[in-house]
Amino acid sequence: MPADSRPRRLATAALTVALASLIAGCVQNPNSVFHHRTDFNRDVTSLFTLLIWLGTIVFVFTEGMLLWAIIKYRSRPGKPRQPEQVHGNTKLEILWTVIPAVVLAIIAVPTVQTIFKTQAAARSDALQVDVTGHQWWWEFRYPQYGVVTANELYLPIGRTVNFALHTHDVLHSFWVPALGGKRDLVNNRTNHIWFTPDSTTEAAFNGFCAEFCGISHANMRFRAFTVTPEEFAAWIAHQQTPAAFQLAPPPATAQTPPRGQPGVRPMAPPTAPAAPVQAGFVAFPRERMPSHAVPQTPIPPELSFDTTLKGDPANGAVLVSRGACIGCHMINGVPGMVSEVGPNLTHVGSRLTIAGGLFPNDTRHLASWIKNSRAMKPGVTMPTQGKGQYDPVVKSVMTIGLTDQQIADVVAYLQSLK
Repeated sequence: MPADSRPRRLATAALTVALASLIAGCVQNPNSVFHHRTDFNRDVTSLFTLLIWLGTIVFVFTEGMLLWAIIKYRSRPGKPRQPEQVHGNTKLEILWTVIPAVVLAIIAVPTVQTIFKTQAAARSDALQVDVTGHQWWWEFRYPQYGVVTANELYLPIGRTVNFALHTHDVLHSFWVPALGGKRDLVNNRTNHIWFTPDSTTEAAFNGFCAEFCGISHANMRFRAFTVTPEEFAAWIAHQQTPAAFQLAPPPATAQTPPRGQPGVRPMAPPTAPAAPVQAGFVAFPRERMPSHAVPQTPIPPELSFDTTLKGDPANGAVLVSRGACIGCHMINGVPGMVSEVGPNLTHVGSRLTIAGGLFPNDTRHLASWIKNSRAMKPGVTMPTQGKGQYDPVVKSVMTIGLTDQQIADVVAYLQSLK
């Protein structure tokens, strides 16, 4: 290798790294904390910017002095090999003690102010949301309205939201990077965090568990939606209603015209009115979901389902209310469906994701999840439901369970629960 090739290669590598860092710094990741969408993020970003600028000034000054000393006191013919010693220079020692103290004071004051502000109690009129972390899904309760949902968090723009954080099992950490900082969920303790979503260009954000909590820690996700106060009020009103499933009325049959009135048929007998449609905002529109918030997790290749099957929601309702589902899930308005082991399914049909935000809530993914959830998400407690499916937990093939047609019926019923 030529003598001058190594420095050239090092310079090229350094330039490549510098350019990559510059490009990465110019592109703001949708899951970045450096978005000014909440008061929490603005406060943290302002503190971070101050520290970066102060650190840059100190770095440039220190490195400049170092380079000056290297150049000025470099070894040269006829010059002493080391500079004059300054031990005991009182003015210099005072100077290099005072300057770091001033810098630390400038850093400490806004840091402590930000800590006190973000750790203070939320305002009294804040929206209350109780967050419970489970292995591996999220439960959200709105105690002021009596609403319980799972893995999808709705927040009104302009209103402070106070989160009370609990864990059902192990340590978790609640984090929506684009809206606010993270905070841990600790056993036997309620932690709090609050912020006000008051400026947003996108209305759907990714949420994560930021504390390792087991085999599916990376699969413990959720979506946060910021909506207008009117949309939030309509969503709450809809969530307060029970499950709205009703069998379709039988089709009207042709009637024999009365004798003496040829060609005239009486009106068909009135049928029972359909279930009222909830007016207003029901759920966040799928078409407004940004690409980074749409789940992209693939279904295991060995897990298949015949999506051409037409489901019977009436039979699905029977299978859900009289089968294994009754032991773990709640559906408001369905007698016996009162368990809170798993997610509340009252309005599951209107949700955009399933399985802790891991998959989109459509026919194919929901059917595959019911058929063999343990193959789709390691470690889940939901047992395998599909007949003939291999259960990775019990390590055997299910000899009893639901056929694909029965699963299609269950899916049709759950999708009707808007």
